Amino acid sequence: MLRVNTSNFVPKYISGRWVWNEEKEKFLFDCRKEASKEAKKDEFMMTNGFNFSTTLNQVHELIYRQEFQRPLISYDYDFITTQDVQNLVAFLAPSTLLTKSLVEFINTETVASFLKALIIYFQYFLQVVEFILIQRDEITGEKAILLNAENPDMQRAFSAHLQQYRLLVAREYSHIILGEGDTKKFYHIKPIVNISRSSFDDSFHEAFLAYCTQVVWITLHRCAYDVIDMEMNRLFRSEHFKLTKYPRYQFTKPEAQTLYGPNYKLCNYRTQNSPLIQELTKVDKRNLPILYIGKQKYRGNDLRIMQIELEYIVDSAQLSLIGFNLGILGHPKRLYNTLLRLDWEAVRKNNFSATYDPFGIFRQPHLEIPSLDEEKLRQYSETYDSLYEVKRGNEVWSPSMIRKWKKRDKIVKYFEAEGVISDVWVKCIKEVADTSDGPSVEGIVKKFLDEKAKLRKGKQRNRIA
Repeated sequence: MLRVNTSNFVPKYISGRWVWNEEKEKFLFDCRKEASKEAKKDEFMMTNGFNFSTTLNQVHELIYRQEFQRPLISYDYDFITTQDVQNLVAFLAPSTLLTKSLVEFINTETVASFLKALIIYFQYFLQVVEFILIQRDEITGEKAILLNAENPDMQRAFSAHLQQYRLLVAREYSHIILGEGDTKKFYHIKPIVNISRSSFDDSFHEAFLAYCTQVVWITLHRCAYDVIDMEMNRLFRSEHFKLTKYPRYQFTKPEAQTLYGPNYKLCNYRTQNSPLIQELTKVDKRNLPILYIGKQKYRGNDLRIMQIELEYIVDSAQLSLIGFNLGILGHPKRLYNTLLRLDWEAVRKNNFSATYDPFGIFRQPHLEIPSLDEEKLRQYSETYDSLYEVKRGNEVWSPSMIRKWKKRDKIVKYFEAEGVISDVWVKCIKEVADTSDGPSVEGIVKKFLDEKAKLRKGKQRNRIA
């Protein structure tokens, strides 16, 4: 039997708020039924053909917080980690997406490492796209300005950084498509018979891609969904098989070269490889140590490799200790609601401001201008043989939690039908309407005596043993 934790009974009232009425000189409850009707229009978001919920009603919020949220005894519970975002996306996902195979797949350490690299890449990609769009507005219109002479060098530096982050994502993605390590059981080719499960692999890939899109979008403060969806489709499908077109983000050849790098080649769809695999076919010698980040400790004097390694191997709950902001990861959980949306009222109550901003909430993520001769200096860097292996501690679901996720819909229906989880208002209504008699006095006494006899027999057996 699933037990109810009374500390999770929030909110305790029907959707609305308490306001002070000056005429009656008392607090009155302002219901928001009409506002909730309008909000129902935006309850779902379509991603790769899957409808993800964007809201939670009171009952579902209580069920999620009691049964599926990261427990209090977990590591760094007070801070938001990648596991928190994964839990939320899995709960908001439709039943057609959250299959038993996908639940086991996203619980692997390989997928956890892949999501960390993907989030790092997309944060930098969004910053470079914003830089390009701002620059496009500056050189056009009535108040157009001339570009700086150093602008081409700056764009080449941005392109090099994007290529390095893409290489890290490509390495993790290659482990998945090759079925290495803990993802071997999900490989699309059956052992012995060597027959590919094409239909299963196709639907599985679409579901996983939609799941990754939602994880990245929520982690990055739910910003620029169109850009994330566009680049996600390009990385894993190429231009030939993109599901959605975004005319606003039609980049020119110089802009596309900055964003996609020199390795991106568009050819006939029969021989087209995904851009991530193209990054692995031609790796610069100075970028080779990136393929070992997270596996072996880097020994050398290349500052760029050291920076990427630090961003990747540091736990998501402790990123503020190295001065690196990665979306909402590492932020105090008390500043966010159940849907991981920032609560500005909680931010003000905790006295965060522009002068005291350890988590980069007021100071929005910005694009740091790299050294223009950084890539030239990297040619003179030296890399030595590694002496230590590195093991990242990815937090995964326990076996009991996996069983819960596989039965998510059944658990939700059970609580909705039985009414075990309900707010104070609903509980009072049920108790007032209940006219049934409770157990008789004889029945209570008999139950007590039976339990007492069992305890005495147990004590006697322990003494004899």
